[in-house]
Amino acid sequence: MIKPDGVQRGLVGKVIQRIENVGFKVIGLKMITVTMAQAEEQYAIHKEKPFYEGLLEYITSGPVVAMVVEGKDTVKITRKIVGATNPADAEPGSIRGDYALEIGRNIIHAGDTPENAIVEYKIYFDESEFANYSKVDEEWLYE
Repeated sequence: MIKPDGVQRGLVGKVIQRIENVGFKVIGLKMITVTMAQAEEQYAIHKEKPFYEGLLEYITSGPVVAMVVEGKDTVKITRKIVGATNPADAEPGSIRGDYALEIGRNIIHAGDTPENAIVEYKIYFDESEFANYSKVDEEWLYE
């Protein structure tokens, strides 16, 4: 998910390009405004933390771009592309390392495990919304 700061700063295309450049296939994509109910569901694991209320306020403050991507080791590789949660710890070349300065405005959210990615995409997508297709370059991406 490209968060409100990424949308407002005009980074949607650059972020998607980074994900696609690796060879991942975007199968679900939409711009939405996250409802409070969706935010509470997505961030339920942080409910007792001091930043929880601010996180909910922020993620519902403007449009986001929700997406689902597919490919080999998608979660593991996407986490590397995205970079550390705190941009100060993110490697140069990662999305957060290149475009973010503060943990509360870190451009993008990505599921941390395949299981959590499924739980999270179900908050925003019905599987009937996914585009099922093959990319012409897949034979050059995978052994």
